Amino acid sequence: EVQLVESGGGLVQPGGSLRLSCAASGFTFSSHTMNWVRRAPGKGLEWVSTINNAGGSTWYATSVKGRFTISRDNAKNTLYLQMNSLKPEDTAVYYCAKSGAEPESQGTQVTVSS
Repeated sequence: EVQLVESGGGLVQPGGSLRLSCAASGFTFSSHTMNWVRRAPGKGLEWVSTINNAGGSTWYATSVKGRFTISRDNAKNTLYLQMNSLKPEDTAVYYCAKSGAEPESQGTQVTVSS
């Protein structure tokens, strides 16, 4: 059974930083491209970032490019999202997901507010 468990969210002031983690199990993590997506209050899912299986290629939404960094540790079956210079518009529930799959996990809440 595929399991993805996000953690690391919280309340942070504008300009602050958070590091999200996603612990993966139930599949061969190192074989899969992975995504971070988010859902802001009252809005649909928004793609945030993608990393290929080996971690050598990454892609970012324009809204987060230069502020967020996606990475992975295949030895630990863990995906990360380092978020810097956070803005109120980054407030959302953040999910990790296998590429091509809809998120089915609970996600982690990120709230950016003063």
